[in-house]
Amino acid sequence: MVMDPFGNMPFFLSVLKAVPEQRRQRVILRELWIALMVLVVFLFVGPFFLHLLQISQPSLRIAGGIILFLIAIKMIFGRTEEILKGAPEGEPLIVPLAVPAIAGPSAVATVLLLVGQEPGRWPEWLLSLFLAWLSTAAILLLSGRLSRLMGERGLGAIERLMGLILTAISVEMLLRGILAVLASHG
Repeated sequence: MVMDPFGNMPFFLSVLKAVPEQRRQRVILRELWIALMVLVVFLFVGPFFLHLLQISQPSLRIAGGIILFLIAIKMIFGRTEEILKGAPEGEPLIVPLAVPAIAGPSAVATVLLLVGQEPGRWPEWLLSLFLAWLSTAAILLLSGRLSRLMGERGLGAIERLMGLILTAISVEMLLRGILAVLASHG
């Protein structure tokens, strides 16, 4: 859900409308691989980076909850195409598809949070990340067909539903972070 493939479908279609149709699948695949590499780097290097910056797990949980909440609210009430205002024309590279659409703040925060809480389980987190990426890849590679099948109303409904679920997850992250801070000070 944090990679939000259904919510990203209209965004991908909008960004890629200037790219020739026979090239779109390759561009989507390239952007997916870049996003996966970014997330894997954060999975392995993130805990050291957080330690270097002296960012605690509760702080990361609270920040991740806030970022996820803002993204979820945007999914519920706004259209993701608004991000494109002022974007350069032509074939995208890394921005805005790989980062921040797939490997965005909520996905990075989630990866950091998971590996930060239980670093010894990194093989499980890596497998989970790969499976989430694989399902995102399948949905985005089929985005043209799914868009025609579901229509704009169907895509909008799924994006809002995902936003609602992400809102609940973000509030839970925020509350757990606050409770951890209160427990450590009281």
